[in-house]
Amino acid sequence: MEILMTNVLILGANGQLARNTIPCFLAQENVQLSLYLRRARRLGNPDATRVKIFEGDVLDMPALCAAMRGQEVVYANLAGPLVQQARSIVEAMHTEGLKRLIFISSMGIYGEVPGVRYRSVLDPYRDSAMLIEASDLDYTILRPGWFTHNPEVSYQLTHKGEPFIGHDVSLNSLSDLIVRLALTPGLESRQSLGVSEA
Repeated sequence: MEILMTNVLILGANGQLARNTIPCFLAQENVQLSLYLRRARRLGNPDATRVKIFEGDVLDMPALCAAMRGQEVVYANLAGPLVQQARSIVEAMHTEGLKRLIFISSMGIYGEVPGVRYRSVLDPYRDSAMLIEASDLDYTILRPGWFTHNPEVSYQLTHKGEPFIGHDVSLNSLSDLIVRLALTPGLESRQSLGVSEA
């Protein structure tokens, strides 16, 4: 029986969380990956039969659209000018007819961490999330706590409007959640999720 493949594009593929998540995707036999990053030589190809590597900037619309062509899921794991990047992603997804977006943000963007007030460092995270929430995309925004290297997969989710619980979350937990979101149609669609250790 032929396996139906899911094509997943990872934007910012050289980031710490993305690098941790790539082998988790490849552990699923029904995934084809496209890795998008500014300097392709920084990332070796882990499986030439299932992985394509694209060099480009998310703000380069022709390059981004070319990478998105034929994809089903876009997972964005970015740093830098987040608002402009989010706008570029939404526009490119519209151009290429894509809907499913998993976008990594940060805890604290809604003032949801009890007893903590973050300063303007979170403004780009909040503003980019608002831009995605205002779109018609099938998005899930993840607001993780501080990354840890705990090998255990154990996490809890809070939705927008609920207080964030805890402060840390393991990279392995986030990777597990990202893969589940990418491969499960409708899971937590149009939700903004706080993610912390259980």
